[in-house]
Amino acid sequence: MTEETRQEGQETAGEQTAVITTDEAAASSLGPKKLRQSVEIKDAGPCRKHVKVSVERDDIDERMSEHFSKLVVDSYVPGFRPGKTPRRLIEKRYRKDVTDQVKSEVLLASLEQLGKDHDIAPLSPPNLQIDKIVIPTAGPLVYEFDVEVRPQFDLPPYKGMKLKRPVKTMTDEDIAELRRRYLNPYGQIVPKETGVVEIGDILVGSVEIKDGEQLIGKIDESNFRVERQLAFKDGLARKFGETVKGAKIGDSRVVDIELSSQAAGGLGGRQVKGTFTVKDIKTVRLPELTEEFFESTPDLGVSNAAQLEEVLRILLERNIEHTQRRSARMQVMEQISAAATWQLPQDLLMRQARKAVSRRIMEMRGDGMTDAQIEQQIRLMQQDILKSTEMALKEHFVLQKIAEEEKIEVNDNDIEDEIYRLAEQSGESPRKVRARIEKEDMLDALAAEMIERQALDLILKSAEYEEVPLEPQEQEAPMATHESQAVPGEMSNPETSAAETPPQS
Repeated sequence: MTEETRQEGQETAGEQTAVITTDEAAASSLGPKKLRQSVEIKDAGPCRKHVKVSVERDDIDERMSEHFSKLVVDSYVPGFRPGKTPRRLIEKRYRKDVTDQVKSEVLLASLEQLGKDHDIAPLSPPNLQIDKIVIPTAGPLVYEFDVEVRPQFDLPPYKGMKLKRPVKTMTDEDIAELRRRYLNPYGQIVPKETGVVEIGDILVGSVEIKDGEQLIGKIDESNFRVERQLAFKDGLARKFGETVKGAKIGDSRVVDIELSSQAAGGLGGRQVKGTFTVKDIKTVRLPELTEEFFESTPDLGVSNAAQLEEVLRILLERNIEHTQRRSARMQVMEQISAAATWQLPQDLLMRQARKAVSRRIMEMRGDGMTDAQIEQQIRLMQQDILKSTEMALKEHFVLQKIAEEEKIEVNDNDIEDEIYRLAEQSGESPRKVRARIEKEDMLDALAAEMIERQALDLILKSAEYEEVPLEPQEQEAPMATHESQAVPGEMSNPETSAAETPPQS
């Protein structure tokens, strides 16, 4: 046992007795007695530590004795009056139960003390097999585990950064395009009179998907909304609108489809061909913006055309602001990552994929993006979930470290205020917003996003900006989604795969 460990938890019996007998209230105010334990922490690979803990036998025996003393008073053993059962018999009768209970108590106290005394910064609960941990008949309780931890790195200067801010002036065409997409769900699907596919139409047809000459997927007659991009559950056709535009009934168009990393059949990441055969063309007749229409659609949250235009302008402004913040995040990461050489192991990325998606969702909700926009961005993120997760995790680690340096924290009141802000943006009640966040298990993601937002705001307030035009490729390309898979079969789950993958070292 090291000298540091002795000083960490050791007190003399006389000191303990003096506190207890003199003033029980004072003793309780000091909190639980610290365990006398030694801790050994070693690197076990990228973002991984191996921890070995040894809890002194005296602490275990003391807790065992306390439990047996209580059982002597409280337990009922046939043939003995309450409180008169010989202690030896109590110890023999209840040893297994007491040992199990003490093991749980000691492990819980030990882990809590470990977290307070050592800056491990775990990313997930430790890989601790409690059923295999045994209190020995003699000697200390020793247990060990591996745990995923945040990478250690030094922050370069992050104040006064030189950043480019993409700017754009809203045009009538931007408003008209957003109005079309915004009102599309309220429109009436009607036959297309001209018979030529255009953006905004509905292509009725079938699809054959091939990898080379091999047929790997087929979608029978279905409706495909025509936007610039089309996202399947497991793939993305980035030039869908451009490719099918101008097609007539009976025509076939071959579209490139990038399969996501989770696609079935071991085809993740492949580029395949989808042949769309047009069987019919329909269009959406948008509703007339009459008083009757607004009265029949209270979920729009507006009561006339002027209010609708104002909402559309606000949405466009939010979209531009979100694009600017994402651009700033990426530039900040590029500058900081130049000084960071740490790598994130693949099994860590697999396990953290869902949390990364959750944080991204909360970021977009915080920026006031609609559910449809969020769904589109998540589809894009899931195209290459490990690469997306790596980028998101690096952002998370950097911004969290800046938050620690700047002492940025959030409390329950801050979270409640943020829920009210989200409710105001979405037009929902705060209770409904909170219920949805709790149902989706995203309260932790919300808190993390709030901290990261404040850290990013701190960087951006001190930055020096050069305004540049917002390039078309930086803007959100309208996307239609389809609930089919390009490749049928069970898609891979990163978290399941991580559970089956041995840790990298």
